[in-house]
Amino acid sequence: MALELRQQLKLSQQLVMTPQLQQAIKLLQLSRLELAETVQQEIEQNPLLEEEQAPSATDEEVRQEQQDKDKIEAANKLEETTEVKINDSTIADINWEDYANEYEPSSSFKGKDFSEQPSRFDFLTKKPNLQSHLQWQLSLSPLLPDEIKLGNFIIGNLNRNGFLEVSAEEIAAEIGCSEDAAEEMIHKIQQMDPAGVGARNVKESLLLQLERFNLDKSLAAEIIKNQLNYLETKNYGAIVRATHRSMEDVVAAVKIIVGLDPHPGRVYSDEEPHYIIPDVYVQKIGGEYVIVLNDDGLPRLKISAYYRQILKNKSLTPTETREYIREKLKSAAWLIKSIHQRQRTIYKVVESILKFQKDFFERGVAFLKPLVLRDVAEDIEMHESTVSRVTSNKYVHTPQGIFELKYFFTSAISRTGGEALSSESIKARIRLIVQAENPDKPLSDLAISQIFEREGIKVARRTVAKYREQIGILPSKYRRRPK
Repeated sequence: MALELRQQLKLSQQLVMTPQLQQAIKLLQLSRLELAETVQQEIEQNPLLEEEQAPSATDEEVRQEQQDKDKIEAANKLEETTEVKINDSTIADINWEDYANEYEPSSSFKGKDFSEQPSRFDFLTKKPNLQSHLQWQLSLSPLLPDEIKLGNFIIGNLNRNGFLEVSAEEIAAEIGCSEDAAEEMIHKIQQMDPAGVGARNVKESLLLQLERFNLDKSLAAEIIKNQLNYLETKNYGAIVRATHRSMEDVVAAVKIIVGLDPHPGRVYSDEEPHYIIPDVYVQKIGGEYVIVLNDDGLPRLKISAYYRQILKNKSLTPTETREYIREKLKSAAWLIKSIHQRQRTIYKVVESILKFQKDFFERGVAFLKPLVLRDVAEDIEMHESTVSRVTSNKYVHTPQGIFELKYFFTSAISRTGGEALSSESIKARIRLIVQAENPDKPLSDLAISQIFEREGIKVARRTVAKYREQIGILPSKYRRRPK
């Protein structure tokens, strides 16, 4: 086959992703917090972007504020002119016990101005975690400096559940002490609060807690030591046969075990809860649903008037400076436009979801209908990928609670002689069936499937098992109440 060079003309169409288009797509899929962070970064990088300030106060508000200030100043002057006479009866009325609880300046602050001394509230700003709680107890123990160092090392190697993640061998090698000394310090920490801390695993932690209640030789301790695998599967019959005790004694011991904390360290967890802030509110007002976008916390952007004026003065501004400002102006305008487009797209998607899932908003999860991205995309005349980006990491506040927008898109379960049902409504129905079952004879997955079949809903046994596991319900043999 001969090789040759040849020129050829070819006409084709292709989509070029400009930086501005890439930015618009990126903004579309960002969550609320990520959007606020991205906008703040753009404000720092682009001098033409400014954040709009809150509207100024009205004349009436300014007048009212000035009157309040005058009242406060008059009260302060009256206080200064009032003489306070201190006599023996006044001193006797002082609560000296409460005075002792006040912050006493330490010797390290002697000779300094009182205003420089820290307030007692400065020591309460941080929530104590497990490590600080144990270190406080360690500091109160009569120990030598080397022992305190050893104890702090062990405390530092406890995980969030309060379990020790290193062995005595590793502790001895790191600190340079004997294994016996390491074991002795581990035992001392295990005697601290909370009960069960410093254990290597859940079994040891539960035994330490029973020991704290003087139950280390009880049936509960024996079950934890030898029949913990039967306890995990609620096989109480096997425990009865292994311990040669009555079912009543076993059930009573299990109640004691259930009352223990398998993760004692979490009581002193310093992790702050993360609250979901909805991107959209859907409220029913006067019989109609109203969609309100949540703009709280998001900066309101505008173009700097100062740089606009610089562009107008062409004779006083160098060409390079004008080009730089013009480029930044385009970038700022595109960002503002992209944010507005993002908000409009979210509004359209939520409006379409409300139209398809109105029964859910009115009556709850059981009336959620099957819905796919294509349905909403065709309704608002956008691409499925756009709808997918909009519904990712976005939350809506509804009369039924707060849900992610992805929640409303579910698969369909066919129904004889009626409309198809959503998989989420099937999960809600399974939860209700299990709650209403007889605990002495819990329903199997096949029995639940037969209940759906009698209602004209085709749900296979394996589908019931899958949905049951997704909503955190145990199999029937583990739900059975012991006789």
